[in-house]
Amino acid sequence: MSQAEDMRSDVPGENRSAMVSTGSAETTVGPEAVGPEEDSVSLGSEDSEGLNGSDADETEEPTEPGERSEDDALIDLADLEQEGEIAADYVEGLLDIADLDGDIDMDVEGNRAVVSVVGATLDELVGRRGEVLEALQELTRLAVHRQTGERAKLMLDVGGYRARRRAELTEVGRDAANEVKHSGTPKELAVMTPFERKIVHGAVADAGLRSESEGEEPNRRVVVYPAE
Repeated sequence: MSQAEDMRSDVPGENRSAMVSTGSAETTVGPEAVGPEEDSVSLGSEDSEGLNGSDADETEEPTEPGERSEDDALIDLADLEQEGEIAADYVEGLLDIADLDGDIDMDVEGNRAVVSVVGATLDELVGRRGEVLEALQELTRLAVHRQTGERAKLMLDVGGYRARRRAELTEVGRDAANEVKHSGTPKELAVMTPFERKIVHGAVADAGLRSESEGEEPNRRVVVYPAE
């Protein structure tokens, strides 16, 4: 079995439905390359945070004060570090297959592991509007799940793309909210990915307005509404 075939074998068979080309390598991803998003976010909503990931994770039950021990926190941190290490190894293998250079950083931010490819221009790993990056992130999550048996919420970034795009979309959300405040009429924004829509939802909520995602993928977009 070749190295490329071995890397692909990390993805469960039922999830292989799309091919994404990255340089000289092809990677197989599942039909849900991007996770579910929250359809709307309003001021004060718990769902308006989540700006550090590419999709919206399912709502988790709140934890009562004092319910978690320090040992629990240490176990969680160790689990996240393990996820990051598995993901970093997997991404390194993908870079080798595609014959691409890049250093890999691993960190833990909040409740997720973060793996970043840095030190090189790797536009082919980002793709148009981050579509290749989203697919690679899902592929990496599946590889982690195969080894740990747990659903991974890790975030994959390449060349700081997510941080730059987050800043741009936050400004888009603020500008749209200001326009709606002055006009008093809803504003429909351009088609966006779940990652992009979630950031805009957060910016609109911070401005005190309500927004919803409307339409069907891949033509889903954010609509900003005036205050009621």
